Amino acid sequence: MAGEDKFHVLAVDDNYTERKYIERLLKTSFSQVTVVDSGIHALEFLGIMEDEQKDRNPPSTSSDIQEVHLIITDNCMPEMTGYDLLKKIKESPSVRHIPVAIMSSVNNRPTINK
Repeated sequence: MAGEDKFHVLAVDDNYTERKYIERLLKTSFSQVTVVDSGIHALEFLGIMEDEQKDRNPPSTSSDIQEVHLIITDNCMPEMTGYDLLKKIKESPSVRHIPVAIMSSVNNRPTINK
Protein backbone atom coordinates (compact mmCIF):
# COMPACT_ATOMS: atom_id res chain seq x y z
CA MET A 1 0.00 0.00 0.00
CA ALA A 2 1.36 3.46 -0.88
CA GLY A 3 0.65 4.98 2.56
CA GLU A 4 2.74 2.38 4.38
CA ASP A 5 6.09 3.67 3.12
CA LYS A 6 5.46 7.30 4.07
CA PHE A 7 7.18 8.82 7.09
CA HIS A 8 4.39 9.39 9.61
CA VAL A 9 4.45 11.98 12.41
CA LEU A 10 1.90 12.06 15.24
CA ALA A 11 1.55 15.59 16.66
CA VAL A 12 -0.21 16.11 20.01
CA ASP A 13 -1.35 19.55 21.25
CA ASP A 14 -4.43 20.69 23.14
CA ASN A 15 -4.52 24.12 21.45
CA TYR A 16 -6.34 24.18 18.09
CA THR A 17 -4.27 27.03 16.64
CA GLU A 18 -1.00 25.38 17.65
CA ARG A 19 -2.19 22.03 16.21
CA LYS A 20 -2.96 23.64 12.85
CA TYR A 21 0.39 25.47 12.83
CA ILE A 22 2.29 22.28 13.69
CA GLU A 23 0.37 20.32 11.07
CA ARG A 24 1.10 22.89 8.34
CA LEU A 25 4.77 23.11 9.33
CA LEU A 26 5.27 19.34 9.46
CA LYS A 27 3.46 18.67 6.19
CA THR A 28 6.12 20.69 4.38
CA SER A 29 8.80 18.26 5.63
CA PHE A 30 7.07 14.91 6.14
CA SER A 31 4.81 12.75 4.03
CA GLN A 32 2.04 12.09 6.55
CA VAL A 33 0.98 14.01 9.65
CA THR A 34 -1.75 13.08 12.11
CA VAL A 35 -2.77 15.60 14.77
CA VAL A 36 -4.69 14.84 17.96
CA ASP A 37 -5.80 17.13 20.79
CA SER A 38 -4.71 15.20 23.90
CA GLY A 39 -2.46 12.54 25.34
CA ILE A 40 -5.49 10.26 25.78
CA HIS A 41 -6.32 10.56 22.07
CA ALA A 42 -2.67 9.90 21.20
CA LEU A 43 -2.78 6.69 23.25
CA GLU A 44 -6.03 5.71 21.53
CA PHE A 45 -4.49 6.38 18.11
CA LEU A 46 -1.45 4.29 19.03
CA GLY A 47 -3.67 1.49 20.36
CA ILE A 48 -2.38 1.69 23.96
CA MET A 49 -5.27 3.22 25.92
CA GLU A 50 -5.50 3.14 29.68
CA ASP A 51 -7.48 0.22 31.18
CA GLU A 52 -10.40 2.47 32.20
CA GLN A 53 -10.50 3.92 28.68
CA LYS A 54 -10.53 0.43 27.13
CA ASP A 55 -13.75 -0.30 28.99
CA ARG A 56 -15.45 2.64 27.27
CA ASN A 57 -13.83 2.22 23.85
CA PRO A 58 -12.76 -1.22 22.64
CA PRO A 59 -9.19 -1.29 21.30
CA SER A 60 -8.59 -0.99 17.58
CA THR A 61 -7.60 -4.05 15.67
CA SER A 62 -3.96 -4.13 14.64
CA SER A 63 -4.95 -3.49 11.01
CA ASP A 64 -6.58 -0.19 12.08
CA ILE A 65 -3.38 1.14 13.69
CA GLN A 66 -1.11 3.15 11.39
CA GLU A 67 2.64 2.97 11.83
CA VAL A 68 4.05 6.13 13.43
CA HIS A 69 7.73 7.05 13.03
CA LEU A 70 7.91 10.14 15.29
CA ILE A 71 5.73 11.68 18.00
CA ILE A 72 5.88 15.40 18.74
CA THR A 73 3.89 16.49 21.78
CA ASP A 74 3.16 19.62 23.76
CA ASN A 75 4.23 19.29 27.38
CA CYS A 76 1.58 21.47 29.07
CA MET A 77 -1.78 19.83 28.41
CA PRO A 78 -4.73 19.10 30.71
CA GLU A 79 -5.43 15.52 31.83
CA MET A 80 -2.05 14.19 30.66
CA THR A 81 1.17 16.16 30.16
CA GLY A 82 3.58 15.43 27.36
CA TYR A 83 5.94 13.89 29.91
CA ASP A 84 3.16 11.57 31.17
CA LEU A 85 2.44 10.61 27.57
CA LEU A 86 6.13 9.86 27.05
CA LYS A 87 6.14 7.57 30.11
CA LYS A 88 3.09 5.64 28.83
CA ILE A 89 4.66 5.24 25.39
CA LYS A 90 7.99 4.01 26.78
CA GLU A 91 6.14 1.50 29.05
CA SER A 92 4.40 -0.06 26.04
CA PRO A 93 6.34 -2.80 24.22
CA SER A 94 4.48 -2.14 20.97
CA VAL A 95 5.43 1.55 20.60
CA ARG A 96 8.42 2.18 22.88
CA HIS A 97 10.74 2.27 19.85
CA ILE A 98 9.08 5.46 18.51
CA PRO A 99 11.12 8.61 19.21
CA VAL A 100 9.21 11.28 21.16
CA ALA A 101 9.99 15.01 21.13
CA ILE A 102 8.37 17.15 23.84
CA MET A 103 7.93 20.85 23.12
CA SER A 104 6.65 23.78 25.12
CA SER A 105 5.89 27.41 24.40
CA VAL A 106 6.12 28.12 28.12
CA ASN A 107 9.26 30.01 29.09
CA ASN A 108 8.99 29.23 32.81
CA ARG A 109 11.33 26.43 33.93
CA PRO A 110 9.33 25.34 37.04
CA THR A 111 6.20 24.97 34.90
CA ILE A 112 8.07 22.95 32.27
CA ASN A 113 9.53 20.58 34.88
CA LYS A 114 6.12 19.67 36.33
